[in-house]
Amino acid sequence: MRRQFSITFLLLAAGSIISCNTTDQQSVTQENQGVPVNMIPPPNTIQVNVLNVYPHDTTSFTQGLLVHEGQLYEGTGGSRDISHYKSWVGKVDLKSGTVRQKADLGPTLFGEGITILNGKLYQLTWQNHKAFVYDAKTLKRLQEFSVKTEGWGLTNDSSQLILSDGSSNLYFLDPNDFSNKKILSVVDNNGPVNNLNELEYINGYIYANRWQTSEIIKIDPSNGHVIGKADLTGLLEKYGKDDFSLAKYHNGEAVLNGIAYDAASGKIYITGKLWPSLFEVTFQ
Repeated sequence: MRRQFSITFLLLAAGSIISCNTTDQQSVTQENQGVPVNMIPPPNTIQVNVLNVYPHDTTSFTQGLLVHEGQLYEGTGGSRDISHYKSWVGKVDLKSGTVRQKADLGPTLFGEGITILNGKLYQLTWQNHKAFVYDAKTLKRLQEFSVKTEGWGLTNDSSQLILSDGSSNLYFLDPNDFSNKKILSVVDNNGPVNNLNELEYINGYIYANRWQTSEIIKIDPSNGHVIGKADLTGLLEKYGKDDFSLAKYHNGEAVLNGIAYDAASGKIYITGKLWPSLFEVTFQ
């Protein structure tokens, strides 16, 4: 009887210790994220107003979009083993949607996000763990780097590259060697926010497309909290000019993806993979 009591007591004590340790671990996790998830306020609604509609190449599987010195740049994805779309990065005429100059990645590399920092254009690849650096004016390839994660979206805060990999994390990288300086966990009032894809840095905040959704979210880079959310459901059907009975609009490929900010004019442009239109918008 004493032995049974002793065993029971030890089991209860061990359970208490495990429970305490679990509680401690949860506390540490929440402390590392800043404010506990259940205390984060719901994101504000971002109103999207369409100002102009421009044509967009419906063969472009858009993975990155940006404006630099008044020039629209686009990066696309596709590879021989995954799809019939092509991977390239290039300069696009805004008003006509025509690609004026481009650099092809080749048939085996799947292109992803792009950004320009200090006169250099950076381009990610999806699962190849490679990133390429070009001269932004000539599109001549200058360097190649290894990337530890998958590459999805890419932007910068004027000093660091900011990379997404489809998770709820954003990675702040040194543009000189792609070394990781910081990982930012993105959360809202419901918890971690995953499927972060194409990125743009606008007036101190990170805006992100969420893959397979019609959402653009606004992220505070100081703590990773989602402070705004825009729902663009129906945008393409309302303003786009195409036959929306086509299979590509119903098989999950032609999704919202692409945010570009022209810092000189304050204009914002958005589009999607294979979309027939590119939109000039305001966020309010």
